[in-house]
Amino acid sequence: MSEEVDVETIGDLLSDPTVRTILTQTSQEPMTANTLSDHCDASKPTVYRRLDDLRECGLLVERTRPDPDRGHHRTVYATNLKRITVELEDEGLALRLDRHEDIADRFTRLIEGI
Repeated sequence: MSEEVDVETIGDLLSDPTVRTILTQTSQEPMTANTLSDHCDASKPTVYRRLDDLRECGLLVERTRPDPDRGHHRTVYATNLKRITVELEDEGLALRLDRHEDIADRFTRLIEGI
């Protein structure tokens, strides 16, 4: 999946070290906000704000997983980003994001399209 996005928005996001840490850590395995807060050495509110920003730009997905130890569920975050490409075009810079898409996402898109 590839689509054009706003260069300034993505550039601003990627300039933040917390965002870069979140993307790096969640590319290895899905993580909770609490775990990410520890890895980022940032407050939980800051991590939650960055998670929201990343989800809004389509760079991160949120999943709910059962937590058998506590008898509830927990939310984990994973990046779906494969590659960012910046291209120089006649109109200026164009940014393209290539994302991973899992079968559940494709199925959801199929159902929503019906």
